[in-house]
Amino acid sequence: MTDVTIYHNPRCGNSRGALQILREHGIEPRVVDYLKTPPGRDELVGLISASGLAVREIMRDKEAVFAELGLASPERSDDELIDAMLAHPILINRPIVVTPLGTRLCRPPERVREILPPA
Repeated sequence: MTDVTIYHNPRCGNSRGALQILREHGIEPRVVDYLKTPPGRDELVGLISASGLAVREIMRDKEAVFAELGLASPERSDDELIDAMLAHPILINRPIVVTPLGTRLCRPPERVREILPPA
């Protein structure tokens, strides 16, 4: 069992790039296609917390549903934003990679190198 997980969207170039870097380093991660198998609330909150990012920083603000739901409003609470990501997983930015050395939103994909386990 691997101790590396990538929350992956196969249609995303950054996500494919991070997965390729992992594999080039001999790591076959657990791949979570989060659009098909979205994280639950506790898992999502844990990923956000572990990444050190604010909830807004982990959201894709260029998705149409972001504007449709009025999520740009600064009056929206973190809980409301998390609820929106749970209801619309496309709003979760990607790829998020978890290794024993940390959790990163790997945009650009080369950020995955910051948390690669030693060879």
